[in-house]
Amino acid sequence: MPGEVRIVERPERESSYVRAIGKGLRITFKHFVHADKPTQQYPDEKWELGPRWRGTHRMAVHEDGRAKCVGCGLCPAVCPVNCIKLIPAEDENGERYAAVYEIDEFRCIFCGFCQEVCPVEAIHLGVHYENAEYSRERWVYDLARLCENDHPVTALWDPADPSSE
Repeated sequence: MPGEVRIVERPERESSYVRAIGKGLRITFKHFVHADKPTQQYPDEKWELGPRWRGTHRMAVHEDGRAKCVGCGLCPAVCPVNCIKLIPAEDENGERYAAVYEIDEFRCIFCGFCQEVCPVEAIHLGVHYENAEYSRERWVYDLARLCENDHPVTALWDPADPSSE
């Protein structure tokens, strides 16, 4: 059943916008005077992030400093924006490793699929959010740079754990 059609007639005289401007200024000054949020002094005060905040990537390493990545190729396959470049290799013992592992953080959408699909839990999204670089080339994180990152990692969502909601 269609709704009722209501016809609205325009006013015949010219309207003044002074009243609308005054109303807008009154709202602005009200928010200016009754500001309940103080300014955050950024370098000294940092944001409190949630446990599942997804920031800069980091690579888990073994005790001897080698990256845990086995070069399976699942993370570049699942990445929706193709920002991961992986070239696997094999050592003399037959163990696979990543000869080249690069993540273009400039293209990354920080979805966390790479972290979820990794079978050895090698790649993680961290809680680091201060990503300022002077050139685009610095946004491509190679394996050495990923292994150097030591910031805390994000928590994965576990549907069985009610505290992870």
